[in-house]
Amino acid sequence: MDGQIFDKNSITQTTYKALGIHHLSHIAEIGHLSKEQIHNIRIVGQVFPFRTNRYVLTELINWNKIPNDPIYRLVFPQRAMLEDTEFTRMADLIKLDAPRSEIDDLCREIQCKLNPHPAGQRELNIPTEESGSIDGLQHKYRETALFFPSRGQTCHAYCTFCFRWAQFTGNTDLKISSKDSNAMQTYLAKNKQLTDLLITGGDPMVMKTRVLERYLTPMLHNASLEHIVNIRIGTKALSFWPHRFTDDTDADDLMRLFEKVVQTGRHLAIMAHFNHPRELETDSVRHAIQRIRNTGAVIRTQSPLLNHINNNENIWADLWKQQVKLGLIPYYMFVERDTGARHYFEVPLAKCLEIYQKAIRQVSGLARTVRGPSMSATPGKVEISGIETIGNERVFVLRFLQGRDPSWVGRPFFAKYNPQATWLDHLEPAFKQSSFFFEER
Repeated sequence: MDGQIFDKNSITQTTYKALGIHHLSHIAEIGHLSKEQIHNIRIVGQVFPFRTNRYVLTELINWNKIPNDPIYRLVFPQRAMLEDTEFTRMADLIKLDAPRSEIDDLCREIQCKLNPHPAGQRELNIPTEESGSIDGLQHKYRETALFFPSRGQTCHAYCTFCFRWAQFTGNTDLKISSKDSNAMQTYLAKNKQLTDLLITGGDPMVMKTRVLERYLTPMLHNASLEHIVNIRIGTKALSFWPHRFTDDTDADDLMRLFEKVVQTGRHLAIMAHFNHPRELETDSVRHAIQRIRNTGAVIRTQSPLLNHINNNENIWADLWKQQVKLGLIPYYMFVERDTGARHYFEVPLAKCLEIYQKAIRQVSGLARTVRGPSMSATPGKVEISGIETIGNERVFVLRFLQGRDPSWVGRPFFAKYNPQATWLDHLEPAFKQSSFFFEER
């Protein structure tokens, strides 16, 4: 990484230069951060990964509104993301100039308490064969496999809420990734029920086009992989580095690669993460969106509902309206996952539903493609469909949008109403049932 300060009007690939915790003095010059703010970022940034870039600093953050600016909170670690005792322990080590090994040990201790791999990602999702587990691959739902290319396991900037924060800590024991695309393709070829491949991370769009091409091109004309008809690429680059699709030295090559995928008859979906309307307002992102759409690829959007960032129905309605206007398809409103600094970002399920319902009423049918609020929990994606009184009992009405068992999909079930609940494991079965139906499996 490079701490050099660049002219905001000449941001190119060579001047992108990610900025991290070691460059806070340079960032402070841009944002006029106080000594206390720098101190807090430095302490919390030991535990939670911190990375940003010049585009985010100069184009997205309104420095006149910090610390309450939503994009600032989206990227910069906040004091309240650590419990008081953990913050104090880490601050004391830093103040005493403790050996790096002691700081790392405390980091690992705290991180291990924060559920670094929620929803059984490592225990339940990684497929195994006679030769052992297939590194860098996850297969939770029948039709869809996820691939984590090793070169794509970072991002242009890190979201403070990210449920895959453990990928970026530097702890290889926590990372899911693979350099072996052959093993991935062999697995896909054997499992004909698969129709979708999601390339994820991190962010695959941090890779050079030639690297991404090495993963994709062998699949396009392989007869044994004809059943893979949908290719998805999960990315935050449209928000954090739209120049990847327009001005980077291999941006044109990337557009040609997208065209090549579409020309084989496959559906190419760019799964874009937008957390706030401001991320859609720059000329750079709108140019990037248009270029991607011109290739025949479809852009679908998703985001969790986050306290301090987008915890308001008007923000969501504006977000979806802008997306539809730009030709994007609203796809998911997620509930913030049970990992990392969840206590800072989580919103009660009842409030999530209220925000969703108030927002969806403000948009036309074109934006009502969005599904949610949805919890990506261990058994599957569970949507909060409503709150009702049935008999004398107030209940959450829930249903599976995706499930480990495909027979669960679309099946409604009921949980006792709990106004404090923020996740599936906070809920109890309604109507005196001893367990939810899926727990029997």
